[in-house]
Amino acid sequence: MPFASPADLSPIPQAEAPRDCPLCPRLVAFRQECRAEFPNWWNAPVPAFGDPDAWLAIVGLAPGKHGANRTGRPFTGDFAGELLYATLLKFGLAEGSYGADPADGLRLKGTAILNAVKCLPPANKPEPREIATCRHFFEEGLANLPHVRVVLALGQIAHVAAARALGLPPASTKFGHGAENPAPDGRVLLSSYHCSRYNQNTNRLNASMFQSVFARALELRLTKEN
Repeated sequence: MPFASPADLSPIPQAEAPRDCPLCPRLVAFRQECRAEFPNWWNAPVPAFGDPDAWLAIVGLAPGKHGANRTGRPFTGDFAGELLYATLLKFGLAEGSYGADPADGLRLKGTAILNAVKCLPPANKPEPREIATCRHFFEEGLANLPHVRVVLALGQIAHVAAARALGLPPASTKFGHGAENPAPDGRVLLSSYHCSRYNQNTNRLNASMFQSVFARALELRLTKEN
């Protein structure tokens, strides 16, 4: 599996970057360093994960070095994924068990996970031009999830990327934990602090807070259906 095409693993294969995407020179150079140091890791643009009929799209920032960049599945193998997948299982948005491994058999139900930036950035910090370059893949990915009614952004960079994709002006689209912004087409942008190790360790975000945004997402889904 480490050398599969991202499209082979994605619910939206038509929107994936190629394994050797050349568009961001700094990220390409870092990818090559990682491939030399860890040849059995994924070390490529990380594909979306989840249900092609998703009503909920979760937007992360970028792959973590020892998480998705290693395993090839968003939020898999790092600290942030422990809380994210536990929460998805709690709310019936996933089935199976999370084993921090793409082969654990975990499946998402009504949910898909995308990243604003598909490749690992040095120090987990993509540059603005890299976010802008990857915007095409993110927006095409979201466009290929036609049943999405709620977009949940994890962190401010994901929030800005999602706002742009939904036709909302980023400068006037409020970010905050639990913030809601209706899009012109009726979809809703719901925002959360990122479930990173730092935010959890500093108690900026705890499990109860994180669960509250998923509870709200489910409420919004019912509102849209009724």
